[in-house]
Amino acid sequence: MAFVTANGIEMHYRVEGRTGVPRLVFLNSLGSDLRIWAEVVEHLHDRFEILLVDKRGHGLSEATPAPYSIPILADDLTALLDALGWARVSVVGLSIGGLIAQHVAIHAPERVESLVLMDTAARIGDAPAWNERIATVTDAGVAAISEAVAARWFSDGFAAAHPARFAAWRAMLEGTPCEGYAGACAAVRDADYRGDAARIGAPVLALAGDADKATPPDLVKATADLIPGARFALVVGAGHLPCLERPAEVAALIAGHVTQSGEAASRFDAGMAVRREVLGGAHVERATQAITPFDAPFQRFITEGAWGSVWSRPHFTRRERSIVTIALLAALGQDEEFGLHVRATANTGASGEDITEALMHVAVYAGVPAANHAIKIAKTILAEREDTVR
Repeated sequence: MAFVTANGIEMHYRVEGRTGVPRLVFLNSLGSDLRIWAEVVEHLHDRFEILLVDKRGHGLSEATPAPYSIPILADDLTALLDALGWARVSVVGLSIGGLIAQHVAIHAPERVESLVLMDTAARIGDAPAWNERIATVTDAGVAAISEAVAARWFSDGFAAAHPARFAAWRAMLEGTPCEGYAGACAAVRDADYRGDAARIGAPVLALAGDADKATPPDLVKATADLIPGARFALVVGAGHLPCLERPAEVAALIAGHVTQSGEAASRFDAGMAVRREVLGGAHVERATQAITPFDAPFQRFITEGAWGSVWSRPHFTRRERSIVTIALLAALGQDEEFGLHVRATANTGASGEDITEALMHVAVYAGVPAANHAIKIAKTILAEREDTVR
């Protein structure tokens, strides 16, 4: 068993699989611990390095007084990743684990390679229902709700067909500390990412058990629809915890998504790096903050295609590619983009003389009016730069 102090608490975790391969983190549901992933991990340990975590107040991790919040639970996770030296991971989040995963993807996007959001949503339940559950657990313990909760974890007929397994998982639930369960209930009650889900830039696969009554498939799909480019898939023959009923199917879906996302992510990451180097971090940050669901697919295409592919090719130097881009934009009369790339010459190494020569070619091959107009824009920008230097 492995423990570490992270974010001020003692956390229990387990690392399995291989080293030197993509990293996966599994986040558990409310009232469960890292054991729920055992059969899924059996199908993945030869392809991934895997981190299993008991969140605050669950399993063998420390139970601090309630209430908790999703930001606190997300900080626990990132602190654990820091302690382990895991900079960037793919995250599989189940139920409340999916809320934690969403928070990290929104507020620490540099940590997230891809997401699998399983039987979760941007908003789960309503405050009165969660307050009632918190009150019951506080007064009578987790055992008072365990039969009803555990029944919703599985598809109809599971308990009758597998009584020993059902009893074991129910016992796990009842072993959850009351303060941990109530604290996590408060975190779910107060979480609402419907207004922020569109900011998730990592590739997302949303999964739902077709018999899930806690977070029905329509609710999971509605969350997927909020996230640009997210895909949705059903796990047939499963309730709220598909990892316990259909581990092979769940593992296959996770592996396919993470592998495919890794290839796309490498182009995206390369594109973001080049984009920041050329246009400047402040500009890219402003542009990223302005992304909406309407233009998010286009923005990802530009980052991967223009910056991650063309601008990343080695044949031209950064200076040479900058000169070509300026000439093309001037010829096309794209004033805003032209000005952006003239400003970017502070980072690319293209000089004022380079811009002058490029615009002379524009005058010959695209017309004097286009070049004349571009020269006016360039003169203004370069003069502003000189004033700033002074």
